[in-house]
Amino acid sequence: MKETRPDQRENIVIGITLGDINGIGPEVVIKTLLALKSLKNVVTVIYGHGKVVSHYKKLLDIENFVFYQFRKGDRLNFKKPNVINCWEDHIEVKPGEENTDGGRCALAALKRAVEDLQNGFIDGLVTAPINKNNIQSDEFNFPGHTEFLTESFDSQDSLMFLCTEHLRTGVTTGHIPLKSVAESVTSERITSKLKLMIESLKRDFGISKPRIAVLGLNPHAGEDGLLGDEETKVIAPVINQFKEQGHLVFGPYPADGFFGNGSHNKFDATLAMYHDQGLIPFKTMAFEEGVNFTAGLPIVRTSPDHGTAYSIAGKNMANEASMRAAFYMALDIIKNRQISIS
Repeated sequence: MKETRPDQRENIVIGITLGDINGIGPEVVIKTLLALKSLKNVVTVIYGHGKVVSHYKKLLDIENFVFYQFRKGDRLNFKKPNVINCWEDHIEVKPGEENTDGGRCALAALKRAVEDLQNGFIDGLVTAPINKNNIQSDEFNFPGHTEFLTESFDSQDSLMFLCTEHLRTGVTTGHIPLKSVAESVTSERITSKLKLMIESLKRDFGISKPRIAVLGLNPHAGEDGLLGDEETKVIAPVINQFKEQGHLVFGPYPADGFFGNGSHNKFDATLAMYHDQGLIPFKTMAFEEGVNFTAGLPIVRTSPDHGTAYSIAGKNMANEASMRAAFYMALDIIKNRQISIS
């Protein structure tokens, strides 16, 4: 269903999903949009439900947040956040509770936002946190947003790319059990992730000749085969192939001291071998400003780097810094892509 939207040449339209309505998603969305009221030529669309937004406005005592209830056939409001109702039946908001309603509503909002991305109604998407357990259904059988969006846009692969202005970390393997990591670290997978990372750094971040560090899989990067041979047999040969092609790709580096000794500051991005190897140091250094960007897709999608945080939901304790950073990064990437096309 394609609605009426502002002129694409003059305005950028950013969609935002509320995520799990019982988590901190609605709170950080409202706080973020309050801080962005003066942003020029940017229109925002909230995917969720007006009653949920109103509930958190009252609960958090945020009187100065005014939104426009968007209905089919309307024109988007240029001056206020637009809220699209993504489900019809009444849902009781229960902050801090993990339940099926939270998952069902999160999926409904995500599906509507994806539809609007596909038909060009919005230019990019910022997703508030979902609960990876309660969202599971016949329609959503994925470890998270990244995999769902990759399939939704028929992409062969994508890259989970955790980013700040000065720190960028991608992962070779994402949401899989640790016991499956070693067999999943293949030459083909590393090659694919490096290609996506290089292309994204150029197209999305405007870095013409990116420098990339690749971490090893084993302790001390295998210690010349003493602690594992994936570095010599799998990782290093891929790095050498990229070097031969003229790319500035280096490693494999021992992961244990790489971030602690500041080696990451010498590179534009780092490719880790598995989820926690990359995300633990990233979140330690950049938790309040980190952004999860899905690189390699034809559309722009970012999200904060935290979860639903049920323990503080509805208590006016959530920090919106990561959500705000995700919004700005989506906006910057959209602009960078427009420049690269022109």
